[in-house]
Amino acid sequence: MKYRYKTQGTCSQMIEMEVNDGIVSNVVFYGGCDGNLKGISRLVEGMRAEDVVSRLSGIRCGMKSTSCPDQLAYALDKILKKND
Repeated sequence: MKYRYKTQGTCSQMIEMEVNDGIVSNVVFYGGCDGNLKGISRLVEGMRAEDVVSRLSGIRCGMKSTSCPDQLAYALDKILKKND
């Protein structure tokens, strides 16, 4: 299923992703650091959503309390809890 998440506190404004049977695919960030976010998107492709949440939760960007990877983890966590 395809999901959209409006990020908060980051340079990126939106994340689109698909989660099917707990597997993450087709992650696209809108805004933010293009090359880094494309890299993150490729790295999480095919991973279990729980593993992405575990690895990316709590990452901060400079003095900010969150980051684009942390926002991806937050979005996936919400999706997982919603589908329980």
